[in-house]
Formats: sequence, C-alpha cells, structure tokens
Amino acid sequence: MRHKLTGRRLGRTTSHRMAMFRNMATSLFEHERIVTTAEKAKELRPIAEKMITLGKRGDLHARRQALAFIRSKDVVEKLFTVIKDKFADRNGGYTRILQTGIRKGDAAGMAIIELVGYEEVIETVDTVKSDS
Repeated sequence: MRHKLTGRRLGRTTSHRMAMFRNMATSLFEHERIVTTAEKAKELRPIAEKMITLGKRGDLHARRQALAFIRSKDVVEKLFTVIKDKFADRNGGYTRILQTGIRKGDAAGMAIIELVGYEEVIETVDTVKSDS
C-alpha cells in the first residue's frame, strides 16, 4: 500500500527518476527554460525552487548541497551568482509552468517550465545591400 507516499513514479525506478530530475534541474538552470511533459514539470518545480533557495542562502554548506544534486559546476556557479541576484527580493514562486498542448506520438500533455523573468533573446540580422 502507498500510504502517505507523495510524488509521481512516472514509470521509473527511484534511481532512474532521481537521475532524470538531476539532469532536468541542471538543464533548467543552464538554459532557464525547458520543454518536457506536464507531469515531469510539476515534479521538477519543488526541486528547482529548493535549489534556488540554496543559491539565495549562498553559504558554503548550501553550495555543497547544490553541488551534490546539480551535475555541473558551471551551472552551480550561475545559480549562486546570476540566478541568486535575479530572485533576491522574491520569496518563492521562482518557476512558471506553461501548458503547450499534447505530443503527437503518445498524446502526453506537454509543458514549458521556465524561470520567472525569462526573456527569450531573439537575434536580428540586419542585411545591408551594397550598391557596387
């Protein structure tokens, strides 16, 4: 019986699930926005919020806890510098989940999970024609 057990299993073993969430959290902080299924996004949200809270704390123990979960030292450095400053005056609610529809192959609900304040950088290329 599953009395008082929380969280979705997502059809994976515990080790596979934890590895998947470690990779997803690393990608989320690296790119600040990822596309995944809605169920995975809902499970990733509390993990990401806890990592940002560790980043805001900023002490050595918090950094070591983040390094134990996040796969990349560069991403942890970004978390403890750039992302920490972005959310310094915010008391939670650091992520946003946007429902995007269903996946064609298996009809899974898809979603975008992103950090609040994410702005997509669109590069414009100005073409200049020379008259020569």
